[in-house]
Amino acid sequence: MNNTGKIITAVAAGAAAGAILGILFAPDKGSETRRKIGEKGKQLSDNVKEKLQAGKEKYNDLKEEIVKTVKQKAEEFA
Repeated sequence: MNNTGKIITAVAAGAAAGAILGILFAPDKGSETRRKIGEKGKQLSDNVKEKLQAGKEKYNDLKEEIVKTVKQKAEEFA
């Protein structure tokens, strides 16, 4: 995993931990706290899925660009 991926993972984990701790220490009923944790978990999951999709798209774009460049350079030397 590259540094950017590690940073994104650390930020997401920190945000999730902060959100959960904030909810746990809030003066709400247990059922309300569980509902909030579930909502925050879904939001975090959706965020991670979006980031992964964006990462896959960037990877595919970069891969296509590399293949294109390699083919062009191979044709130049042929």
